[in-house]
Amino acid sequence: MNKAELVDQLTAELGLTKADCERVLDSAIENIKKTVKKGGDVTLVGFGTFTRSKRKARIGRNPQTGSEIKIPACTVPKFRPGKAFKEFLN
Repeated sequence: MNKAELVDQLTAELGLTKADCERVLDSAIENIKKTVKKGGDVTLVGFGTFTRSKRKARIGRNPQTGSEIKIPACTVPKFRPGKAFKEFLN
């Protein structure tokens, strides 16, 4: 499912306009991104938690040439599914 299909699904279930559903979805995603960027966690009980994690610098290999390359340290987003979400899938 992509964003357009999710907006269509929300429109059908909630009875709102497509534009309203898209604005709500965009706002929710932006607020999650802003909070995680600031170092906060976003926990949606029953769904999961969005966090940020630091990845150390490391040495990798160029698959075409086999030469070593330095991969710099960076910050990456993480998602940990909640217990209810895991149980729903199984």
